[in-house]
Amino acid sequence: MGKAEKVTEKVARTPEKAESPETLDTPESSETPDPLESPVVPVPPVAPAAETPTAPPVEAAPPAEITPERAVLLSSPALDAVDRERLLAGTHHDPHSVLGAHPLPGGVAFRVLRPFARSVTIVSGELRAELHDDGDGFFSGALPLRGVPEYRLVIAYEEQVQEIEDAYRLLPALGDLDLHLIGEGRHEELWRALGSEPMTHQGVTGTRFAVWAPNARGVRVIGGFNFWDGTAYPMRSLGSTGVWELFVPGVGEGELYKFEITRPDGSKTQRADPMARRTEVPPNTSSIVTSSHHEWEDAEWLARRAEVPAHEGPMSIYELHLASWRPGLTYRQLAEQLPAYVRDLGFTHVELMPVAEHPFGGSWGYQVTGFYAPTARLGTPDDFKYLVDALHRAGIGVLMDWVPAHFPRDEWALAEFDGRPLYEHEDPLRAAHPDWGTLEFDFGRREVRNFLVANAVYWCEEFHIDGLRVDAVASMLYLDYSREPGQWTSNEHGGRENLDAVAFLQEMNATMYRRVPGVVTIAEESTAWDGVTRATHHTGPGGFGGLGFGLKWNMGWMHDSLGYVQHDPVHRKHHHHEMTFSMVYAYSENYVLPISHDEVVHGKRSLVSKMPGDWWQQRATERAYLAFMWSHPGKQLLFMGQEFAQGAEWSEAHGPDWWLLDPAYGAEADHRGVRDLVRDLNTVYLDTPALWQQDTVPAGFEWLVGDAAEDNVFAFVRYDAEGVPLLSISNFSPVVRHDYRIGVPESVPAWQEALNTDALRYGGTDIHNAAPLKPDPQPWHGRPASIRATLPPLATVWLRPA
Repeated sequence: MGKAEKVTEKVARTPEKAESPETLDTPESSETPDPLESPVVPVPPVAPAAETPTAPPVEAAPPAEITPERAVLLSSPALDAVDRERLLAGTHHDPHSVLGAHPLPGGVAFRVLRPFARSVTIVSGELRAELHDDGDGFFSGALPLRGVPEYRLVIAYEEQVQEIEDAYRLLPALGDLDLHLIGEGRHEELWRALGSEPMTHQGVTGTRFAVWAPNARGVRVIGGFNFWDGTAYPMRSLGSTGVWELFVPGVGEGELYKFEITRPDGSKTQRADPMARRTEVPPNTSSIVTSSHHEWEDAEWLARRAEVPAHEGPMSIYELHLASWRPGLTYRQLAEQLPAYVRDLGFTHVELMPVAEHPFGGSWGYQVTGFYAPTARLGTPDDFKYLVDALHRAGIGVLMDWVPAHFPRDEWALAEFDGRPLYEHEDPLRAAHPDWGTLEFDFGRREVRNFLVANAVYWCEEFHIDGLRVDAVASMLYLDYSREPGQWTSNEHGGRENLDAVAFLQEMNATMYRRVPGVVTIAEESTAWDGVTRATHHTGPGGFGGLGFGLKWNMGWMHDSLGYVQHDPVHRKHHHHEMTFSMVYAYSENYVLPISHDEVVHGKRSLVSKMPGDWWQQRATERAYLAFMWSHPGKQLLFMGQEFAQGAEWSEAHGPDWWLLDPAYGAEADHRGVRDLVRDLNTVYLDTPALWQQDTVPAGFEWLVGDAAEDNVFAFVRYDAEGVPLLSISNFSPVVRHDYRIGVPESVPAWQEALNTDALRYGGTDIHNAAPLKPDPQPWHGRPASIRATLPPLATVWLRPA
């Protein structure tokens, strides 16, 4: 028999008092004991985690003293064939029940699985016992101890000796409350429960790994710390939650890892952690153990941002793609340049195209595999926090594109994660996105909803993001989105609405506004769905509660207004209604007016290149259009490069054409002039509450000239909450209109120019109204008084009370 299998043939007398769980001491009896073979075998102590192939020799420790009075009959602790096979196959659901230390009648059994080890020794205080080699990497032994002691493992390999804690002597590092909330799909801080978390657990330093894989036959954690062989690191199933957990001592920040999952059919797959908070730089796909050490300095910003609701305050958004704004810059380098640039131009917010990790850069981040990890292309999660912090300290809010509608099919990521549809819908017709070759989330599964709702909270709480622009909402809301008859099935009421997606969006928004003061959610929703920005507890005409968003992209305004300005001025009179129709529904939702990245790619041309005419007319029309946009009800968003009239479409490969702003190029009257206009638009906008305070109520807007189709002229007045007006007049014809009569509010004794897009410094002809315009008593446009203004060609003029 092996050393650890030798047992005594005497049964010990039961002691009168319980002893502490350590090696049994010598009894007080003076009788000479019979010789006993002890399973405790003295071995030389071994240096922990040797850096070199051999450890220096040390003196042997004396054997632990065990007497026949305290000896008991011990059974063999070696594992049976079934458990051995399941552990080696990676299909054991409860490895902690057979590995580690476990009480036996009269002692404690120790079992260890360490493939390729030459020997394994138990070390506890003065006790050192070499376990028996049971083959296939299994080691076992039984010691006549009264209880399970604290112990360590000394593992000798061919060229290395390690002293480590035994992961299988520890209790689960997830609590009952965590498991209950996960099971209910209500864990709003899911990132704290699942994924990898460095911690000290039961006095041991290491990392807790946890993953949701309810269909798996077994899960093992693999990584650089075990040479990507998970045999010795099987995880335990934590019951009906479908969560698998393992605390691995000695593993810390920076370690690479994945989960090796045994599918229901017995095949294996290696998957990145769905909850990973840091990843390798693509195309590498491993997850990385991480902790945050960033110390925030934006407390003043966070305290202030909740003072005014987003739809009642000023919001001028600069949209950008971080990786290509200044190609090659890291998060920290961007923090040195981006805040200063955005602040100089007067934008109140930036909107970042998706930051979450994605394998293909050409997707611009809209096909996400790492929903909890900022892309590693630009730095670490703490580096991204540093950028957000810098923007906040500059007084700039940070919005981020969030993509909960779909995910790519990469075999190392979420698709059929544990061998069966898990994050995607089990019905293939519901799972496959017809446009993008991706998979749609199963919004009806509570764990999937929890994954996404917690993810929204995560970005705003952990990274201090001020708002999420939710991508592709329409594709979530409709079961027949981009599907032909026969490719979709109706909901339980016979309708086309995706009731699961509706419930998810309502839960996400309600949770966000409850947990994160001052946050705003913005929907990219391209249909006429009723109540996108209505509160979730208010039911609309369609019978649905509101979706609960704070703002919605006004895709109709964008489509119509761009359509109008792309026509030659001589034909614009036939499309006049395209510029006025938005006011028919302007107060049905809380709107953002978006000129986004989607409008300057894929052959749509850049904003200035959409405009007809020669180069001067193109720039003049863009300037007039931007001022019209800034004065129209709704917040405004402009994509990078359009602020200086870049002629080329955006490309993620090289970003904006910054060289156009170089004085050596002679850009003062061209591109720099448009950029100067954008700066002045934002300056006047912020200083004029009439342009933003009543964006969402009819009292904030009044048409003065809405039907002058032959003239290509539009004029309206905006009011702040105190009734102070600003008059916006746009002339989208290439001719000067002298003494153009416009009816005006009679309460204003005189009007003066606040902004004129035809100013010489913007590249215009400098036709303007130099003197204040005093109203005449002549009625016009239904008003008792009117002014006669000079309207520059292809220009917008703002007038305010003198």
